[in-house]
Amino acid sequence: MATADPFLGRELMGGQFKILERLGAGGMGVVYSALQPEMNRRVAVKVLNPKLSARKDLASRLRREARAMSQMSHPSIAKVFLHGELDDGSLYVVMELLQGRNLKDAIRAEGPFAPERALPILLAVCGALTEAHAAGIIHRDLKPDNIFLCRSGALTDFPKVLDFGLAKVTENQMRPGSIVLTGADEVFGTPRYMSPEQAQAKPLTPASDIYSLALVLYELLTGQSPFDARDALEYTLLHVKAPPVPLNARVPGKIFPVELEQVLMRALRKAPEERYASAAELGAALHAVLEGLYAPRTPSGSTPAVAGVPVAALTPLPAPPAAPARSRWLTPALVSGAFVLGAGLAVGLTLLLLRSCATPG
Repeated sequence: MATADPFLGRELMGGQFKILERLGAGGMGVVYSALQPEMNRRVAVKVLNPKLSARKDLASRLRREARAMSQMSHPSIAKVFLHGELDDGSLYVVMELLQGRNLKDAIRAEGPFAPERALPILLAVCGALTEAHAAGIIHRDLKPDNIFLCRSGALTDFPKVLDFGLAKVTENQMRPGSIVLTGADEVFGTPRYMSPEQAQAKPLTPASDIYSLALVLYELLTGQSPFDARDALEYTLLHVKAPPVPLNARVPGKIFPVELEQVLMRALRKAPEERYASAAELGAALHAVLEGLYAPRTPSGSTPAVAGVPVAALTPLPAPPAAPARSRWLTPALVSGAFVLGAGLAVGLTLLLLRSCATPG
């Protein structure tokens, strides 16, 4: 006979939250849905196993996740409302409750996504990473499981980046007495989605997240990894030594735009300095590919549009007259306007693109 969960029906923080149901469990603890009566809303409560809370390394990891996520306001980063410690020593984090499913489940249920649907999702994730990297935070464990597609009003493919529990907080973000769990001699993450430098336990930069996100996009488009590995060890070796299978060679009979393949192959280069310089730059390259996907569908001489809005109008600043065409994608104005989505214009970009490309989940 199964043991009853002691948290079900329990009130936390002097009645501020009431646990309603168990949503799932992982290696570190359990996630519940809860009611916050004063705010008349439901939230998610992540509780670390009390036995594990006694371990300073794991306790520090959960606190770091909560602190890292609470510092960020990007709409594609899951919000953290509160974190602390219960009477029994269990650590908890109160987060927004999301409705939907993660990319892993979506791919399993629906198969690979068309580029027109996949790219707007990745654009929003690039915006989330831009904010995180600017705050000195590297995710370190980007994978389909940690990108959640939720409903937001009429939207069905609005992505939220989850689980910053492995996040690398850079030196200027560490508080006195913090335990650094991600030193040069430690390897954390998921081997299938690790960067070559992460697999070798080398110091990481934002370029590591860019590599991992490129792996996610590759799998979202093809349903497969660009590496043929049988186990975790083989994945780590292939990330370090083997070239990825080109996008257009992965699925027989399926052809992708050559520009999209070029973007992925650059993001998957072994040397971090040879990849895109930032998540914003990767997002700009993907935006250009998405713009190109719509161009052939418009009458000659007309302007490509998404949901009735000209694609060119979605970029806040035009290219200077004398500048090469590509330079406009690299301007600081685009970085702040198109990929740091705190402003209403950038949120509008995500909204328009998702309405155009999403299908009901």
